[in-house]
Amino acid sequence: MKSFFGIFSQHPSSVGESWGEHATTAWSFSWRLQLAAIAALIHAVLPFMFTKTASKIVAGLHDRMVVHRSKSDSVDVHAGQQ
Repeated sequence: MKSFFGIFSQHPSSVGESWGEHATTAWSFSWRLQLAAIAALIHAVLPFMFTKTASKIVAGLHDRMVVHRSKSDSVDVHAGQQ
């Protein structure tokens, strides 16, 4: 069985971050995804608004998370996903 600390540190350390760094990054992704969702919802009702906003946010997050991972380029970003 993993130690209590190990549960909180295993994934962040696998991507080259401390728990705090990982929490900050995840928090910023969360807010941007929420903005993308709101833009997409408004776009669904008013298709002339926010025509590229959600896709630009998602593309930027993908670029930041996968394409330009600075801390650990050799990490398999899909490892551990279910």
